[in-house]
Amino acid sequence: MKKRITLLCLSTVSVLLLSGCNMVILNPKGMIAADEKFYLITALLLMFTIVIPVIILTFVIARKYRASNVDAKYTPEWAHSNLLEAVWWAVPMVIILILGIITWVSTHKLDPYRPLVSKTKPVTIEVVALEWRWLFIYPEQHIATVNFIEFPVNTPVAFKITADAPMNSFQIPALGGQIYAMAGMQTKLHLITDQPGDYKGRSVSFSGAGFTNMKFIARATSKEDFDKWVKTVQQSNNPLNWTVYNELAKPSKVEKVQYYSSVTDNLYGKVMMKFMKPTAGDHANAQG
Repeated sequence: MKKRITLLCLSTVSVLLLSGCNMVILNPKGMIAADEKFYLITALLLMFTIVIPVIILTFVIARKYRASNVDAKYTPEWAHSNLLEAVWWAVPMVIILILGIITWVSTHKLDPYRPLVSKTKPVTIEVVALEWRWLFIYPEQHIATVNFIEFPVNTPVAFKITADAPMNSFQIPALGGQIYAMAGMQTKLHLITDQPGDYKGRSVSFSGAGFTNMKFIARATSKEDFDKWVKTVQQSNNPLNWTVYNELAKPSKVEKVQYYSSVTDNLYGKVMMKFMKPTAGDHANAQG
């Protein structure tokens, strides 16, 4: 039996090692993701200080007090040990205290709403989760994209996130954690990277049949390349007005990238506010 368990464990580890899988969370490309990795590994190691000894003691006790061990000491009246009580209460309490301090510090340090300290002006991107696509609006550049974003390296990116669909969750795993997108509400996320490259973004919350298609590319480039890309999008002659947006917002599993050369004023705000107050048509329908 023990041989079977050992072989199963070795086989599982071997498959994971040979699979070539890229564990993005353990390969961070940004300051926020690197801090999250540090706290994750720290918490894991602290918990191992309890888990590993317990596993070892389980096998030691099982072997020592097995039925075939005639040399085991028989103590039917034994019921208490001050030393053991002190150990198995004190050690977990210390671990919990340390984890509590780490959680308190990291929760405030990695608050997604907290702007990143930088001498460089942030790039603001307004995010709208649709069924089942991501719409990205650059309010300062007056452009918009679908399923693709670009931003400069070493520049904070301030995401403002909402939804015009069921609740969703926005994440770029290589750069940081996820945060929810909710209709009629706004959440925020601040990220940064110092490495150029294409990073996968995704939906990590089930929101219907097409949520697995909600993938996008987050491209980090130089400031010069970013400015060139913005000018290219601005010349695409494809404006995003309210009528075009309403067509875009209809449920669709199409994953293609789209660019919009201009965006109607406060489109992001209108998407949010349509869940906050009734339109004139809604009021008329209610009266009827």
